[in-house]
Amino acid sequence: MGIVAGLDSSPDFTRIVVCDTDTGSVLRQGYAPHPLDGAEGGGRPADVDPQAWLLSLGEAAGGGLLEGVQAIGVSAQANALVPLDAQGGTVRPALVGGDKRAQVAAADLIDALGGREAWAQAVGSVPQASHPVTKLRWLSRTEPDAARRTALLLQAHDWLVWQLLGRPVRRTTDRGGASGTGFWSAATGAYRSDLVELALGHQAALPEVLGPADAAGTTPEGLLISAGTGETMAAAFGLGIGLGDAVVSLGASGSVMAVHPEALADSTGMITSLADATGMHLPVVTTLNAVRALRGTAELLGVPDLDGLSDLAMKSTPGAHGLVLLPYLEGERTPSLPHTAGTLAGLRRESMKPEHLARAAFEGMLCGLADALDVLRGRGVDVRRVFLLGRTAELPAVQAVAPALFGAPVVVPQPADYAALGAARQAAWALGVSQGTHDPRNPPRWQGPVAQVLEPGEELAVGQAVRQQYVSVREQTHPGAFRA
Repeated sequence: MGIVAGLDSSPDFTRIVVCDTDTGSVLRQGYAPHPLDGAEGGGRPADVDPQAWLLSLGEAAGGGLLEGVQAIGVSAQANALVPLDAQGGTVRPALVGGDKRAQVAAADLIDALGGREAWAQAVGSVPQASHPVTKLRWLSRTEPDAARRTALLLQAHDWLVWQLLGRPVRRTTDRGGASGTGFWSAATGAYRSDLVELALGHQAALPEVLGPADAAGTTPEGLLISAGTGETMAAAFGLGIGLGDAVVSLGASGSVMAVHPEALADSTGMITSLADATGMHLPVVTTLNAVRALRGTAELLGVPDLDGLSDLAMKSTPGAHGLVLLPYLEGERTPSLPHTAGTLAGLRRESMKPEHLARAAFEGMLCGLADALDVLRGRGVDVRRVFLLGRTAELPAVQAVAPALFGAPVVVPQPADYAALGAARQAAWALGVSQGTHDPRNPPRWQGPVAQVLEPGEELAVGQAVRQQYVSVREQTHPGAFRA
């Protein structure tokens, strides 16, 4: 059929992959960092001019990268809100990232609708500082002039698609992106415009929500643009996960998501009910502490890097001689313990060795993520295998511990641009449907990722004993933390 491209505009860079339409094989690729400045404290800026995304897109696509491409899909960072005026101009820079400025606004919104359960029933998630609906509340409270001029709301991938199409009258998004806004319900497939008014103070135009295989339009040059989606949904689509699969992402914080046939409403706020890029659902549970717990332990022990910490942990044994680390170093979201601290339990003379603390850090991090997996399992989500993502997934200590603690085979894919690949796969789907050669109900079958598969095997019983040791300490320290 030809070739398609997938574009991923992450918080830091644009990555483009050009793929064979039939197999998904990557034929060529491009990359460019975003020209961003204005970050406070050396971190990412909370306010970004969307033009920076276009500039890096143009640079990444240079050198004839898109020559011969028939369709392109767009993936972009989640939760980036682009407020536009009635003429389509940006009212202010885009609000991106977690944006801690909006924490008070999140609490205000929760109270304004009548509590966490009311939000969970309305849109499948409880407002967090990162949600666009919360950023709208912050905008209305702190920049009322900008809020009054806001007439149209787009997210990053919506805005990029709109720009690629030449800023047409029609503005679009997809189920995946819409489900992360805090004002669209994955359960009903409809906007809650009353929540926009609650947050912003007035109504605003919202983009049309396209189906998974729909096209947003065609450029004057004849390039088909698919619906696009958020980075999380694109990565899941690029990995090719389906029912029975969960994905555990190891960053400074951690996340667990799984494919499920229906939306889940969770009044505790631990589950965020997202839609995926295929017509299914993607419930997500987030932990605040993952790799940051390992880095803190490495610093405490004077180990130069995580590879060294892994080597040290491998000198210990399962259970770390009774040491248990509850890795709640930044408070915790799962379970909801925002003001707590970490706990190190089980100290005995024989356990006070660097290798045992190193092992306890890896076990504690992975047990915290196993808790998140169990939140999904407890709501009927089928988890038969776990994809483990992030550079830390390649560490021997993680691979030795994870399968037995998770109680399932662990798949460690080779590093790749899975969000860009997912965007390209979506483009191939939309192209095939437009040409009448593909079923709109079933995405194209592409080659799966090259991956290492780790089985729990004979270590399962040992791993479950380690997990039980962790649960006992958690229950003693924070009794009833997981009871709603």
